[in-house]
Amino acid sequence: MEHAWLSLIPFIIVIGLSIWLKRILPGLVLGLLVGALLIEFSVLGGSQETVNYIVTTLSDENNIKIIAFLYLFGGLIGMMNISGGIKGFSEWIGDKIDSQRGLLSLIWLTLPFTFMMPMFRIMMIGPVVKSLMSEMKISKRKVGFTMDVSTSSVIVLLPVATAFVGFMVSLVEGGIQKHNLDMDPYQVFLLSIPFNFFAIVMLIIGLIRTFWSSSEKEVEKKKSNEEESYHRKGIKKELSMVEAQPWNLIVPLFLLLGLSLFLLWQDGVAKGADTIFQAFSEADATFVMLLAVFITLIITFVFYMLRKQELGETIFHFFDGGNQLMQAIILLVLVWALSLVAEDLGFSQFISSTLGSFLPSFTIPAIIFLLGSVVAYFIGSSWGTWGLFMPLGIALAVSTGASIPLTVGAVFASGSFGAMTSPLGDTTITTASILEMPLVDYARYKLKICSIGVGIAVGIYLAAGFFFV
Repeated sequence: MEHAWLSLIPFIIVIGLSIWLKRILPGLVLGLLVGALLIEFSVLGGSQETVNYIVTTLSDENNIKIIAFLYLFGGLIGMMNISGGIKGFSEWIGDKIDSQRGLLSLIWLTLPFTFMMPMFRIMMIGPVVKSLMSEMKISKRKVGFTMDVSTSSVIVLLPVATAFVGFMVSLVEGGIQKHNLDMDPYQVFLLSIPFNFFAIVMLIIGLIRTFWSSSEKEVEKKKSNEEESYHRKGIKKELSMVEAQPWNLIVPLFLLLGLSLFLLWQDGVAKGADTIFQAFSEADATFVMLLAVFITLIITFVFYMLRKQELGETIFHFFDGGNQLMQAIILLVLVWALSLVAEDLGFSQFISSTLGSFLPSFTIPAIIFLLGSVVAYFIGSSWGTWGLFMPLGIALAVSTGASIPLTVGAVFASGSFGAMTSPLGDTTITTASILEMPLVDYARYKLKICSIGVGIAVGIYLAAGFFFV
């Protein structure tokens, strides 16, 4: 296309407005509207095209599966949240903690029971950990960092049963479809996990700081942010009302895990797979994840009723949990629509004929990781960063011959950096609030440590670029 460079305008608007407003949704709406206006240059025509792009994304069968999965998954988390499962487990194991290292180890030990969603994990273990901290002298920042690194750096590396999986696979699928690649989206997602070098490096750093580093001494400052204080009181109030019942978490959690793995294997075998890995690659992961969470939800609901959980309260928290993921769902729909607009404006062609013509292929993953990390830090959203940079990353990988799984891993790594370090990220804000730390000071503390991880990750991406082409 002669004016394919216009395809950059929607992305520039989204990134610029997101950094300025510290919110990504307004930028996505404006970017989508401007992109539609570039296609149909009139107020009414541009508005119609905007709605058409949104309707098109909602008409796609796979997109609807992802949306349904996210909402049902959020509902399941809401039900488990009010049931008191993790509270009971944490209180039981908390009685056995009598040292700083034991406290930090507890944070890691709760991971198998709280890995489904970052905010769920932080809000469940945070108050328990805080109550144990009062009995020993330990740096709040070190405890907070351990909570965050064991959350952000682990959940993003898991291939099933998390709120991230459906979203991530859908972004990969969108890029593959745009370029007509003969690749399975879920297989590409699985292959990209070992290439999320930032998350892996930070996981190693987090374990070292937990089990081998010396204790830190610091003077804690009083918080002055009234909004965070209010948020903290709300969390305490909610948790104090929850009765501790560990089995209310353990049963649905292992049911979801078991069903996800079994149904992936079964669907893959039905499609002719011979091995477990091949079965996971051949399976319709989007539908399987939706089916697994649907069955788990029904059985969990019956289980809670048999355990005398109040019906009205369970239903309320199902909808409350699902509604908490509505922002992510809306963001995903707008990202899908923005990608359609960009393609109609010639985005892939422009990237191939310009950036793809002079950038060495081995540098693509490192460049994507660095650019994405900068944007992720300023907007504080891993989901938003992935949605913005996945089309760019796959387009550059295709045009230069760079490894697609490696580049996809770099995109996910950039979002991991933002989720871990940004003072605007939900994880950072919630952790600082629960542990009563000044938000900006805590974010700076994490940035110093995470900068080491960024440097190491960039070096690994440059080295890996030579071998994975």
